[in-house]
Amino acid sequence: MATLDRALCLREANMDFLAQFDRNPQDSYGRPFLALLHPTVRKSMGRDLALLGAGERDRVGGKIIAVRQDGALLFGELVAVSVVGPGGEVDAVLVVVGQTSRVGKAQAIVQRGVLLTPMDASILEGVAAGMSTGKLAAVLHMSRGGVEYRVTALLRRFKAINRTELASKAYSMGVLNAESWPPTVQSTYVQN
Repeated sequence: MATLDRALCLREANMDFLAQFDRNPQDSYGRPFLALLHPTVRKSMGRDLALLGAGERDRVGGKIIAVRQDGALLFGELVAVSVVGPGGEVDAVLVVVGQTSRVGKAQAIVQRGVLLTPMDASILEGVAAGMSTGKLAAVLHMSRGGVEYRVTALLRRFKAINRTELASKAYSMGVLNAESWPPTVQSTYVQN
């Protein structure tokens, strides 16, 4: 269980909550709760929690995916309720995360510390848009063999058997932005 302030930053949490997320109080308090969540659920859960913090809802719940500090993914159920102060305004948000299961660091395909080069990001975007090797080669000013080499490396990296599965896994892991067309790689996954 954890308490968030109206800005959805972690105010306090019990030891079980911190242990689930592999966090300690010194590094967690005052930080946005949404930063603990995987990019694929961050926006929708942020919208629901913001409504809760604004007093427009009393309770929200749903499935979450969080990214632990060790890189493992945490799957669970979140229930949050608003805590109303003496003046009738929302003072805090109480969050309970239960029924969690973890996917280990080795099993998590894309982790926070794993980044794509700008060229690999461009190739992944092209693959997700359905571009052929020839079209990608022309657009990116590469040889067909160079494109195929990089596509094969991406297939291995994401443990995908074909281009369709590569795009699907990239979307499901939050690497590709699900709210744009043509597909774009989230900037947090691209090396500077």
